[in-house]
Amino acid sequence: MEIFGNTFCIFIGVNLLFASLYYMIGIEYLNGIANSGSEVEKFAKAFFFSTQTFTTVGYGHISPNGFYTSALAATEALVGLLSFSIATGLFFGRFSKPTAHIQFSQNALISPFKEGKALMIRLVPFKNTNFTDAEAKVTLGMIVNENGQLVNKFYTLPLELNKINSLSLSWTLVHEINEESPLCNCDASYFAENKGEILVFIKTFDDMFSTIVGAQTSYTFNEVVCDAKFEMMYHDNKNHTKTILELNKLSSYVKI
Repeated sequence: MEIFGNTFCIFIGVNLLFASLYYMIGIEYLNGIANSGSEVEKFAKAFFFSTQTFTTVGYGHISPNGFYTSALAATEALVGLLSFSIATGLFFGRFSKPTAHIQFSQNALISPFKEGKALMIRLVPFKNTNFTDAEAKVTLGMIVNENGQLVNKFYTLPLELNKINSLSLSWTLVHEINEESPLCNCDASYFAENKGEILVFIKTFDDMFSTIVGAQTSYTFNEVVCDAKFEMMYHDNKNHTKTILELNKLSSYVKI
């Protein structure tokens, strides 16, 4: 609603400016405005003439008379055309900009995986399921001690599956914690006592707008839950003809 409010304020302000200029030149140079009546009424008529000129409506009830008034009206008409062209572009860019309607789980989990553990993050599309060729990247930023100095380090976390052809149901990003993982020796006490952040970026193709869109989120170490696993959030319907996706279970997990 902010863009509508700003547009309305600019419209009123510009017309007040031009109405003041018409009033300063002289109401007698605007045919159709009688000399009788209060000054407020005369200014109001000049204002409404300005709005008609600015929007190029031109009802014809009031018309400019004289060089200065005609030149000012021509200038206002040009400003009005340019303003509405700019406003149209802004509105089109504001409301036609595609958005990746993707929700992420509130927490990242350290869950059992194969014979060890893995970092898991769940995401799901909402509002539409027109996403294809989805790609995920996960980066870990943490403070480590190197030669007695605390330095910021960034690591790219390899995923079990970083690309999928279609993103129509939930997708759990899985980073296996092995000897090569920077999270190898991290447990619940480590996440509680140290500072770090897990950055997640999703890039996918939106068939509806035929363009690439992106979504991102992050998890600080205090948002990482150890020894837990996500609850299943989709199931078949009674007739086994459709898959029901329960978005309210996106962040649901159970402790192990």
